[in-house]
Amino acid sequence: MGILEKIADIEKEISKTQKNKATEYHLGLLKAKLAKYRVQLLDPGKSAVKGEGFDVMKSGDARVALIGFPSVGKSTLLNKLTNTHSEACAYEFTTLTCIPGKIEYNGANIQLLDLPGIIEGAAQGKGRGRQVIAVARTADLIMIMLDATKSATQKELLEAELEAVGIRLNTQRPNVYFKIKTGGGISFNATCKLTTLTEKMVYHILHDYKIFNAEVLIREDITVDEFIDVVLGNRKYIQAIYCYNKIDSITIEQIDELARTPRTVVMSCEMDLNMDFLVETIWKNLNLLRVYTKKRGEYPDFEGGLIIRAGSTIEHVCHAIHRSLAAEFKYALVWGRSAKHNPQRVGLSHLVDNEDVIQVVKRR
Repeated sequence: MGILEKIADIEKEISKTQKNKATEYHLGLLKAKLAKYRVQLLDPGKSAVKGEGFDVMKSGDARVALIGFPSVGKSTLLNKLTNTHSEACAYEFTTLTCIPGKIEYNGANIQLLDLPGIIEGAAQGKGRGRQVIAVARTADLIMIMLDATKSATQKELLEAELEAVGIRLNTQRPNVYFKIKTGGGISFNATCKLTTLTEKMVYHILHDYKIFNAEVLIREDITVDEFIDVVLGNRKYIQAIYCYNKIDSITIEQIDELARTPRTVVMSCEMDLNMDFLVETIWKNLNLLRVYTKKRGEYPDFEGGLIIRAGSTIEHVCHAIHRSLAAEFKYALVWGRSAKHNPQRVGLSHLVDNEDVIQVVKRR
């Protein structure tokens, strides 16, 4: 029996099993087996012949991947937002490879990738699905493109395909400490009450993955699926937004209903509706900051500015200016929202905020 048949059998058994307290343990073990077979399917080993992938160099300050079914308007959107030309036609599968473009916004260069449309079963490799999803794993933000004229199931199908290959959308990594050891057996501790996961279930899941010596510390109430994600350690936690195209073909009531859905943007590529708000939403979800530098005795350079990630410190700013600057750092003066008073003298560990002005002073 092949891996696909084993996956199908386990999925069938999970769907037939009633979900209650008595079957929680059995379902947990089934999910562990299912995750293991999916990993084997995605990584068949060194002996497998590798197909041609989408080798796109990462450039700019952030990368956004366009994911969607064929003919939802991904290529048209790329043409509208960037100066890149991607073939757009009325028939499906117009785009057969990955086409990169560049969005310039707030001084940042955002790389936008137009990926071929994926079909149901992409996680198993159908329609070059593996290559498409492999590129999506390298993105800082996933933009799921949907057709406003079609049913709501398209969103669930795309989420299921991404979920099957280890991409977790709009979630954080579980607060669990997990370390494999060379001996001493399995040490299990939890700092909170667990409602679905039990110590017995943790032992059996780890044994199923041939792990007999490990330290497990759970700091929040998690599910079986989340614990399996921690054990595998190859999951990608990526932010995603949902973009509904072709709103010019539906009623205003339907548009209003879609627009009220969390993390959703409604737009029309054909009529250039709501395109500015889409770019603004991309910027907000990328969590980028723009800071300005200042030389001693001069005005700040408001024309250029540096693009850094939210949560960055003065040390990150120094590395963005020059790689040797942090080694010669003495102190920095900061004007802006992160400063308690203007200017504030700070060290390398000071967290910066958007629109801050920074003057770095080097050791003489």
